[in-house]
Amino acid sequence: MSQLFQIHPENPQKRLIQQAVDIIRKGGVIVYPTDCAYALGCHLGDKSALDKIKRIRKLDDKHNFTLVCRDLSEIGTYAKVDNQMYRLLKAHTPGAYTFILKATAEVPRRLLHPKRRAIGLRIPDNKIVQALLEELDEPIMSTSLIMPGDTEPLTDPYEIRDLLQHELDLVIDGGYCGMAATTVISLMEDHPEIIRIGAGDTANFE
Repeated sequence: MSQLFQIHPENPQKRLIQQAVDIIRKGGVIVYPTDCAYALGCHLGDKSALDKIKRIRKLDDKHNFTLVCRDLSEIGTYAKVDNQMYRLLKAHTPGAYTFILKATAEVPRRLLHPKRRAIGLRIPDNKIVQALLEELDEPIMSTSLIMPGDTEPLTDPYEIRDLLQHELDLVIDGGYCGMAATTVISLMEDHPEIIRIGAGDTANFE
């Protein structure tokens, strides 16, 4: 049965953050709040945890996973970013955006789209996530918690735990964090391309 931690959304308890990160490092699959909705997450290098997330959501190999990063310096490790892209990213992070970028060799092949060396990267504006990333000291491999057949993410951590208690190692209750998806912007070509309109404002990308 999965554990459930109640973590304060403004002042995350360090002891619980440390325990949550320990679960991630040991190969656990967690549900955690972001600035848009609850998400599934695991350690970047853990294949079995990634496979479990794929089973929960019934995802195929074409699904674009997202690396949730602490800041722009971390993004530079996992994606190829020129000066123009950097300025654009700096202006819109942290925030409710997922950016599709060309991946570096640091990204495990199993996280990439099979036909494109692309990876989704985001920096959420959420204190619980930032505390997790600070303690973990590397990105969290992540995807939205949208169940097969649904169009919107699950929003109630207690309902999530009841539904997936045998699949998850931890559910973090960080309060209500919305149910809107991120706005997805591709930076694979010369000009930004809006892939999905979500919570982030698209005015500067059109």
